[in-house]
Amino acid sequence: MLATVSCLSVWAQTINVTTLDQAGAQMVLQAAKASAQRRHAPSAIAVVDPAGDLLAFERMDGVRPASADPAIGKARTVARLQRPTAEIEDNINRGGTAFVTANIAALRGGMPVRVGSEVVGAVGIAGLSNETDVDIANTAAAALGPLPETAGHH
Repeated sequence: MLATVSCLSVWAQTINVTTLDQAGAQMVLQAAKASAQRRHAPSAIAVVDPAGDLLAFERMDGVRPASADPAIGKARTVARLQRPTAEIEDNINRGGTAFVTANIAALRGGMPVRVGSEVVGAVGIAGLSNETDVDIANTAAAALGPLPETAGHH
């Protein structure tokens, strides 16, 4: 019996993951910047990969210096939880206080960047107001447009 068990091959389980590359991150960043400029709303803009690691960042002239950390935090939160920060803020407002102690950014202005239904990264915006941040983040998150499922890096 031991000889039979040791001769069995083990099949590795793998998955293909699409992730945002530097070119895609720059497209998202530029879309956010253009949207912010149209709204006269200087912003801090952060773009991260699915793990929440920073790929691109810009703090536009005229935005409050304290906006940098919230923008990065919003993007990281979205990437890791794979949902907009507005949903998290709404959960807290309805009494879901566990989010408050989880060291996550629970302010509106973070959106997932998707290819099809897969989250490939995220964008976080901090600037003029939460409502404006959401509008800019929505525009930026849609910047890649509908891409084929095979696009990006695996």
